[in-house]
Amino acid sequence: MILRAAIFHTPRNPFRDDDALEVFPDGALLVENGRVAACGDYLEVRAQYPEADVRDMRDGVLLPGFVDAHIHYPQVRALGGIGYSLLDWLENITLPEEVKFGHPSYARAVAQEFLHSLASHGTTAALVFGAHFAGATAELFEQAQASGLRIVSGLVLADRHLLPALYQTPEEAYKESAALIRRFHGAGRLLYAVTPRFALSASEAILEVCATLLAENPGVRFQTHMNESVEEIESVASLFPGASDYLAVYERFGLAQRRSVFAHNVHPAPGELERLAACDSAVAFCPASNAALGSGFFPLQRHVQAGVRFALGTDVGGGTGFGMLKEGLLAYLTQRLAPSPVTLNAAHLLYLATRAGADALGLEDQIGDFTVGKFADFVYLRPPETSPLRAVMRSPISPERLLGAIFTLAGTECIEETCVEGNPVFQAA
Repeated sequence: MILRAAIFHTPRNPFRDDDALEVFPDGALLVENGRVAACGDYLEVRAQYPEADVRDMRDGVLLPGFVDAHIHYPQVRALGGIGYSLLDWLENITLPEEVKFGHPSYARAVAQEFLHSLASHGTTAALVFGAHFAGATAELFEQAQASGLRIVSGLVLADRHLLPALYQTPEEAYKESAALIRRFHGAGRLLYAVTPRFALSASEAILEVCATLLAENPGVRFQTHMNESVEEIESVASLFPGASDYLAVYERFGLAQRRSVFAHNVHPAPGELERLAACDSAVAFCPASNAALGSGFFPLQRHVQAGVRFALGTDVGGGTGFGMLKEGLLAYLTQRLAPSPVTLNAAHLLYLATRAGADALGLEDQIGDFTVGKFADFVYLRPPETSPLRAVMRSPISPERLLGAIFTLAGTECIEETCVEGNPVFQAA
């Protein structure tokens, strides 16, 4: 099947390559057996494959499926808790909500809400913090299998400085995590990520469990938080007085690796970025959450200069919603005002919402752009007739301007269809 539409993707990194963005105003995406068989100008692809069926989608735009590099499944119903700093927000809004996931029926209902929200916003893959309860985390995986989305997640581990109902002993943490890995890692489109909440709530014994799980299960991912707020950093320093900085806590246990993702990193200490680059770990940049919780400006320029990989995350529910397009716009806006300002362009935003996320999840050889051989994960945007974006699409502007307008104006009303391996996981009513 040839899908005919305007097509945008970033098979290269625009922070390094000026020609990273590829645009086909009258484009063709040939999908065969769930993979990209060709991507290019429609007339050229059509000439190569004259027998292929054609689906005319020229009323809209095809983009690679969005990849969310940091999001919390148990925080869907915690969205909208404004006016707090990070630790106050956890205490007053989030942790009481997460305790409810000890009830399987509650967890199942929220898992369904969560996955539908991802798909309806054009997100086809996500790195997800599970729940503190093994049963609730299993519910997420089971519902994800039914949804068709690509989900990387894991049981959240903690044994201090949270509500006691959320704690596990190190023995429980190991046993429950290992069982979930055996059951779900590599099952269909699911992958497992070892997930200590953050060093503030994870003792040395819990971090040792994380190291053991990674050593025993090659291919699993690792995710946690780091350097999100000044108060948090000070608290971690008091708990780990022998560590030179926040990253050193994780390094001591061998947790900073190629498949590790550290969320936020708003306040890196001197030397941390260079060490992150050396171990090739990735960072999840969450502009909406950083602003909503008053955590600070992400030092994007420093990450680029140090060679640290980073991608966008919505951080539901510290963030403001599931929309990766909105997250891209907020990245642009906040970086314009940051102490070391950076002017991002449309190619940067598309890359951070797609290809960079695939790289952070360790799926760069499978998804993130329309390179031939990758899975055909895509989102079809078709703005309503009366929308401002429709008016922009009809005006004689450059493709780059159109892509910028998509990040500026497109909301969920523009998401017509979300597909994984060419098959719909969401279709607008």
